[in-house]
Amino acid sequence: MPLTTLDKHTALIVIDLQKGIVGLPTAHPIDDVIGNACRLIEAFRRHDLPVVLVNVTGVSPGRVEQSRLRGEFPAGWADLIPQLNPQPQDHLVTKQTRGAFTGTDLDAYLKQRGVTQVVVVGVATSSGVESTARHAYENGFNVTLAVDAMTDMSLDQHTHSITQIFPRIAETGTTQDVIDRLERSA
Repeated sequence: MPLTTLDKHTALIVIDLQKGIVGLPTAHPIDDVIGNACRLIEAFRRHDLPVVLVNVTGVSPGRVEQSRLRGEFPAGWADLIPQLNPQPQDHLVTKQTRGAFTGTDLDAYLKQRGVTQVVVVGVATSSGVESTARHAYENGFNVTLAVDAMTDMSLDQHTHSITQIFPRIAETGTTQDVIDRLERSA
């Protein structure tokens, strides 16, 4: 469903825009994704709405068929990129799984602030973004996804999430759609 509205108490969740991940090859130019995420961060801060910056420092336990990085990550791998310009009022979440809710304080943080809707952006669309969006939906939040502020390592997986998964759990729009709704609700 295309973006219709933003609740008065909406938070922005930025997934895994960290040094080790933005250096990987992506389906869309990462600089565009970062630029759009930063525009959203600035708009949410300007409206005194919560900004949650998420990084990942581990992987979910359990066996999988595809190989994945285990053990120690290179130095600086989990550092948030400087373009995000973290501020003291931002909430930082370090996750060990795909989604930002599992094993973190994110749900409690959002509910303590009366948040009823989240806008989720970042990398990777089919992994951290989708998992976080699904969990937010299951926890009762209205979910919006700014599709030009996210990308994936696989264009097919990115497209599948946007066209097949997101319409079932969220409204989608562009960075500008979200900013326009924020401006109208001010």
